[in-house]
Amino acid sequence: MEPLSKDAKSNPCAKANLFSQIFFCWLNPLFRIGYKRRLEEGDMYRVLPEDGSERLGEELQSYWDCEIQKADKELRKPKLTKAIIKCYWKSYAVLGVFTLVEEVIKVVQPVFLGKLIQYFERYDPANKQELYEAYGYAAGVSLSAIILAIMHHLYFFHVQRAGMKLRVAMCHMIYKKALSLSSTAMGQTTTGQIVNLLSNDVNKFEEVFIFLHFLWVGPLQAAAVIGLLWQEIGPSCIAGMATLLFLMPLQTLFGRLFSSFRTKTSVLTDSRIRIMNEVVSGIRIIKMYAWEKPFSALVSEVRRKEISKIMSSSYLRGLNMASFFAASKIIVFITFTVYVLLGNTMNASRVFVAVSLYNAVRLTVTLFFPAAIEKVSESKVSIRRIKNFLLLHEVVKHSPSVQPEKNEEKTLEVQDLMCYWDQVSKLLSPTPQKSSLLSSILGELPKDKGVMKISGELAYAAQQPWVFPGTIRSNILFGKDIQPQRYERVVKACALKRDLELLPDGDLTVIGDRGATLSGGQKARVSLARAVYQDTDIYLLDDPLSAVDAEVGRHLFEQCVCGLLRNKPRILVTHQLQYLKAADQILVLKEGHMVARGTYTELLQSGLDFTSLLKRDEDEEPTSPGTDAPPGPRSRASRSRTMSQNSVRSHTSSLQSFQDEPVHMVAEETRSEGTIGIRLYLKYFRAGANVLVLITVMLLNLLAQIAFILQDWWLAYWTAEQEKLDNLSSNVTNGVMQHQPNATQELNLDFYLGIYGVATLVFGFMRSLVMFNMLVRAAQNLHNRMFKCILRTPVRFFDVNPIGRVLNRFSKDVGQLDSMLPWTFVDFTQVFLQILGVVAVAASVIPWILIPVLLLLIGFLFLRRYFLQTSRDVKRLEATTRSPVFSHLSSSLQGLWTIRSCKAEERFQKTFDEHQDLHSEACFLFLTTSRWFAVRLDGICAIFVTITAFVCISFILSYLALEAGAVGLALSYAITLMGMFQWGVRQSTEVENMMTSVERVVEYTELENEAAWETQKRPPPDWPSQGLITFDRVNFSYSPDGPVVLKNMKATFRPREKVGIVGRTGAGKSSLISALFRLAEPEGRIYVDSILTSELGLHDLRQKMSIIPQDPVLFTGSMRKNLDPFSQHSDEDLWSALEEVQLKAAVEELPGKMETVLAESGSNFSVGQRQLVCLARAILRRNRILIIDEATANVDPKTDELIQKTIRDKFRDCTVLTIAHRLNTIIDSDRILVLDAGRIHEYDEPYVLLQNQDSMFYQMVKQTGKAEAAFLLQTAKQRPPQIVFLDFVSSYFGRSCSEGVFRGP
Repeated sequence: MEPLSKDAKSNPCAKANLFSQIFFCWLNPLFRIGYKRRLEEGDMYRVLPEDGSERLGEELQSYWDCEIQKADKELRKPKLTKAIIKCYWKSYAVLGVFTLVEEVIKVVQPVFLGKLIQYFERYDPANKQELYEAYGYAAGVSLSAIILAIMHHLYFFHVQRAGMKLRVAMCHMIYKKALSLSSTAMGQTTTGQIVNLLSNDVNKFEEVFIFLHFLWVGPLQAAAVIGLLWQEIGPSCIAGMATLLFLMPLQTLFGRLFSSFRTKTSVLTDSRIRIMNEVVSGIRIIKMYAWEKPFSALVSEVRRKEISKIMSSSYLRGLNMASFFAASKIIVFITFTVYVLLGNTMNASRVFVAVSLYNAVRLTVTLFFPAAIEKVSESKVSIRRIKNFLLLHEVVKHSPSVQPEKNEEKTLEVQDLMCYWDQVSKLLSPTPQKSSLLSSILGELPKDKGVMKISGELAYAAQQPWVFPGTIRSNILFGKDIQPQRYERVVKACALKRDLELLPDGDLTVIGDRGATLSGGQKARVSLARAVYQDTDIYLLDDPLSAVDAEVGRHLFEQCVCGLLRNKPRILVTHQLQYLKAADQILVLKEGHMVARGTYTELLQSGLDFTSLLKRDEDEEPTSPGTDAPPGPRSRASRSRTMSQNSVRSHTSSLQSFQDEPVHMVAEETRSEGTIGIRLYLKYFRAGANVLVLITVMLLNLLAQIAFILQDWWLAYWTAEQEKLDNLSSNVTNGVMQHQPNATQELNLDFYLGIYGVATLVFGFMRSLVMFNMLVRAAQNLHNRMFKCILRTPVRFFDVNPIGRVLNRFSKDVGQLDSMLPWTFVDFTQVFLQILGVVAVAASVIPWILIPVLLLLIGFLFLRRYFLQTSRDVKRLEATTRSPVFSHLSSSLQGLWTIRSCKAEERFQKTFDEHQDLHSEACFLFLTTSRWFAVRLDGICAIFVTITAFVCISFILSYLALEAGAVGLALSYAITLMGMFQWGVRQSTEVENMMTSVERVVEYTELENEAAWETQKRPPPDWPSQGLITFDRVNFSYSPDGPVVLKNMKATFRPREKVGIVGRTGAGKSSLISALFRLAEPEGRIYVDSILTSELGLHDLRQKMSIIPQDPVLFTGSMRKNLDPFSQHSDEDLWSALEEVQLKAAVEELPGKMETVLAESGSNFSVGQRQLVCLARAILRRNRILIIDEATANVDPKTDELIQKTIRDKFRDCTVLTIAHRLNTIIDSDRILVLDAGRIHEYDEPYVLLQNQDSMFYQMVKQTGKAEAAFLLQTAKQRPPQIVFLDFVSSYFGRSCSEGVFRGP
């Protein structure tokens, strides 16, 4: 794998001085760049050494390994939590000191404030001593504010970074584990689950680290505050604290509930992502079968359950949040009600000290403490899930590869070997034994008993070719250094030379996810070239010749298997019997047993059943396997030359037409620019609610805020009235004095209790719940729209977008919409309204306060705009650098056996770490830029507090009458504003950053759609009754700007006709099928039974044609769902179809028979069996048109024969189009269509084509070898004449027929 080519800048944080570290000044140059232009990956700073993925992962891995060993000794289950604590407790404990200092200051600040207000209450112009003290207290308030600003952000930066380190380390361990999972373990997990662990579960660590310290700081701070309050207002503080303490257990309960919802949600999310993974991987098949609706229903159902759990946890969050905002009001209300009822009189200093103290403790007790409980309970769930994954069974390497001495022979010895797959995978029919033998040699299949000795290194080419995202060169080199001559020889031997010449960037062309840019044959050749280039001692080749046509197959066999590798031991699994003569030894397997072994001649003489397969080969001379071909005999002299000519030609001719094969380049992941527009917010809100609900939500918010404001205003009013009363008491007679206060107290208390208390509670809670409901609904609807759009977008989208990129939107971005965004949004709304309230109240008491507030606001808005220019780009970079992590994981899981056979685990781990480090660079920048912003905001606020404190003193010195209540309000609000203003602005930027997820999801809800599934024009119910297909001047291209791959094609496939379609790689065979199924819209006209297909809905068209695809796809779910997702057929039909394809016995052996849930992608079935399931699907559909797309390429002759026989019996009344590389599968067709470079080269009966020695078909037959060619000619000769007259005549008289329907021989 090539390294991630990017020279990152060195990280200035490493060399920054103390001042720069505290205020994050080292980021200034980045902000200047970000303000001028869009940030690119090259602008990011290299990750700090201590944050490197490999270093962190290996450190945590060592603790986990120790924990496993210790647990084994103590006979208990290992605990991942212990390993995490041992690894991180020291560095994390130090951060606790920060929290402690910060919380102490929060408690001390109100004490200074109280003393300052007392000075105003007892103001005496003559007392200079008190004035100096007042200056001291003002300085205390200011210093507290400044130190808080600095401490808070240093703490947050370091805890978030600690959380990031743990996340990175965990991802490293998860990937490392994924690389060593055994086949059994792979059956117990899915790609979807592993992606979910990497995208959602590990994020919980970042969240929990932020709040964890508040679990012990909260109670401590509460105790300190109770002490101070007792001094100020005596026993009545207990009433307020009781309310606070009542909230704590309530929130612990919420945390427990939250944890149970989280567990259930995780399982459903896994399941949804797994289905998504399968849908995206198998989208071609889903479209061709017109199965979008059942899959849509499946995902919608899982999503509905997931959303119901998310909704419940959101309501809990809403209650938590509402209790946080309402708590302070309720507490103050209860405290002072009790205080006054106990006969005390109110005064400003007491009220505002109490309010400030409650505010200090409220944040910790009602927000951070419950958040800590919630996050701890979430993390426990995640840790449990990750632990279960890390304890899955690993592949046991039976240290077979003994390094032989220099001249010692490389050998492979197998004796009395017995192996078992696990229960669900025990499905052995003709195909998997050969692959099972190879997997046991590779060590993938654990041996039960017997001996396996291997001396030498192994190389392996898999049956289903695997390529990873990267260049073709990196796929072939696979970590080895390039040796130009050797590389050239390998490319030549694997028939890739011509392909590379035709690709835009040669061997530096980037292959998409799952090799989307290459054809099946090219993937097979790249995969083979990789194995050959490894230059190991022993080669295991699992049927590499099946995916290529006969000519290329012969070239690979002669030039590669028997050429370049001739001096190495090779084990070749093949179904193509023409190559057996060249074998030194043949092994015949049947039902897991070796039934014969020997040379070709020995086996022929043994009289085994096996010889029936070889009968047709016996007259070929062993000297030259496959040179001469039928009719014309050749002289012996020309033979050796022909062989080399064949090889030369197979470089060129086999690939002449390659440029017409579509080359899908991988598109760069889109990244939006500029601000998040108001239209996006509207789309988001409208997705969750209609206009009426939106108006209701706005009203509720206003009402709740008014209720909150009235309470604050009431306190100031109350203390002012009390002061007036106290002053009155000295002047007025005793009788009046007694009556007056009671009147105000009684009158207003009732009013206060009745209106404000209830209104605050009702509106406060309602607005939270309604908003959460609206935003979670928006997430649900946007997800559903995105999924619908993904199903409706043309296939080309999936060819140019890697699977990781699509999954990233469905996992990470939807995860943000589900949980983080609603919480942040509701929080922002409430804080924003509170700020408005605070400013309004303060302005009503002291109008001049508006001047600094306005200046503050302008400063903030400018800073916010400056910050967002950079921050948005950093967030978008964080999203796009995350996709490769997922893509790398899912592609590694697909090629696990290849990676392990080449011992490339370390290299893949290193690449994964590089992807992680790139993502960490973006994450680190995101953390630090947020802190850069926050520290500046808080700094401005601290200056504001300082100015307010000193201005109040100077006001009173300049003889402006200031009520103590007013000063109290102004100062306590300045302090509240300090936290709140910056939190509000920060949350607004958080919302905007998270809206990038909405933006990415919305982008996928607006993808281009293919044609409608149903249109006004519906075909008759029995259509197509004949199965007549006409191509009339059809041109076809996969995209508007792509090359034309079918050119001016005119052809007719008659009713009930069996047509074989052949052509070299890239001739346009599969494109013909794509045009028929309208996977992209063709130009020209295609008629089926005289109905123009372009006028029909896609489902009406696709449901009426059956296809057996080249890559058989099964989906996770029961066998029943795989055969019949619409539940249209009875059990008898299903069993009968399975019986037809000889799978009935295999399915009956399964634990749940037809209801057994298959492994991901049906991996517990062999390729041949999956192909048979696809055949059973076709039988069940009973359509008049059947298309077979190289369906027998990966199956053995016996299965091939079974498929051919079933097709002849079951589809005798159908029009069958068969694309094939194996000519024996189509030689008995009624006619053969030969394609070349997207045009029809020949189209006639097989025997007629073989009479013409210049025909392309004749040349192809000739390539298969003398005996095979003779057999093919004989078969073509014996084929019965076509009986289509009666049918044709009746259809002719039945209705007018298009011209040229019948061009008989």
